Amino acid sequence: MIDTVVNWIIALFMLTSGIFTLVAAIGILRLPDLLTRMHASTKAGALGVALMMIAVMLHFGDLVVMAKALAVIMFILITAPVAAHAIGRAGYFVGVPIWVNTVKDELFNRYDADTHRLRSGLETEEELEAMKTATKDKPRIRVTTKK
Repeated sequence: MIDTVVNWIIALFMLTSGIFTLVAAIGILRLPDLLTRMHASTKAGALGVALMMIAVMLHFGDLVVMAKALAVIMFILITAPVAAHAIGRAGYFVGVPIWVNTVKDELFNRYDADTHRLRSGLETEEELEAMKTATKDKPRIRVTTKK
């Protein structure tokens, strides 16, 4: 009786995991730009993997397998958002176009493409002048494409 209930719970976790992974895959294919695609793949993909690892923990019931599954869950939950943030930021700075119906672009007037500096908006006039004078002597980094 208990084995049947546990098997149903495992099947539910695996089915839910598959659904979230499918949603992540559809989101990657259907969403319009890099940022929304990464949002779908990170959120739904991480939840899908976490649910799958919970099903693995329940299925095997071994302490070593449980520890490894928990380690996988923690690794995915820590690294997926950080990687998505880094990729999204790099894509924005390189100039990957964002969706035309994007409502808010908070980096629009804060990023200097010539010096690759990102301002927070809380700088004082003295700090802004110091940044301008400090970057005069340094070579500019430009992103170019091969033709």
